[in-house]
Amino acid sequence: MWRGTLAALALGLAAAWVWSRGFDPRSWLWQTHYRERVLSAAELSRYTGGAGSAGLYLAVLGRVFDVQRGRKHYGPGGAYSFFAGIPLGKDNLRVHSAAFGEKWKDASRAFATGDFTEMGLVDDIVGLSPSEMLTIKNWLSFYSKNYVLVGKVAGRFYDENGSPTPLLQQAQALIDEGQRLQAQEKEKKQRFPPCNAEWHSTSGSRVWCSKESGGISRDWAGVPRKMYEPGSRGSHCVCVRTEGSPSEQASSFQPSNRGDLDNPRLQEYEGCHPLANWCALKD
Repeated sequence: MWRGTLAALALGLAAAWVWSRGFDPRSWLWQTHYRERVLSAAELSRYTGGAGSAGLYLAVLGRVFDVQRGRKHYGPGGAYSFFAGIPLGKDNLRVHSAAFGEKWKDASRAFATGDFTEMGLVDDIVGLSPSEMLTIKNWLSFYSKNYVLVGKVAGRFYDENGSPTPLLQQAQALIDEGQRLQAQEKEKKQRFPPCNAEWHSTSGSRVWCSKESGGISRDWAGVPRKMYEPGSRGSHCVCVRTEGSPSEQASSFQPSNRGDLDNPRLQEYEGCHPLANWCALKD
């Protein structure tokens, strides 16, 4: 009896030790011997949801999802049925033109551009901007969350063994850049929130600032100013702090308690009080 008790105690101490080293013994239970499936383009073309098809699949950046639960959207006659089937790229465009009745479709580029024509439904992402690639990434996240991942399709983004291609690595680099720019834009809006704006046929246009303007909650309202971005001819209205230290500590700035009022990219609206939180614009 004591021998069994000591053995159980030793086993428990050993389990506690490996857990403390960052290893979770439960992972043994979660492991499966499932190997992620790699489909060929021909295989994927069978999953269009039509009569006699093998199912209903959709591919985004080479990742294949079973969208059967969204059949009313992606199945034949659905509003997004053009997404179902096989990725169409430059290499197989002629094949598709010769066999138009088959569902050779792609979800990647079209999700970024909104071009759902035969020329737009391609897996060619060359020339897309970081923000457009981030849009595709957001859709990929949506499908990952709401649908079952089947595997990958061999082609532009994965090879026959399911390994990423150089193009997918380029896509990820663009996505990373898109996320960096998005974070940068969010930070800028925190410093210079957009103004509220309205237009009436009798009184014309008006801009104003509040503690919620631009959808940015803060403890100050600010005053409206024209913001000029480098390389842009036009301006847009932002709300500017009138107290505290400048948010951009440039060498040309003199220490002050005027907030961002002296930022060289800002300009007052003509005919408006410089410290008023609203301004009626002259047409």
